[in-house]
Amino acid sequence: MADVPYPAALDRIDRALARIDAAAQARTTRFEALSRRHETLRARMTDAIAALDAILEREGE
Repeated sequence: MADVPYPAALDRIDRALARIDAAAQARTTRFEALSRRHETLRARMTDAIAALDAILEREGE
């Protein structure tokens, strides 16, 4: 009988694994949101730099 874990210990392990899984999922969700924000910012900056280049080119003519 000493080799059989206590049901309470198994429940605690299951709850700990569920918390770890939830934390990993939350981290993935936050990373994906941050990645989308980064890509949006990159696109906006690319557009802004292109607009500034166009203005500078017109002013140089």
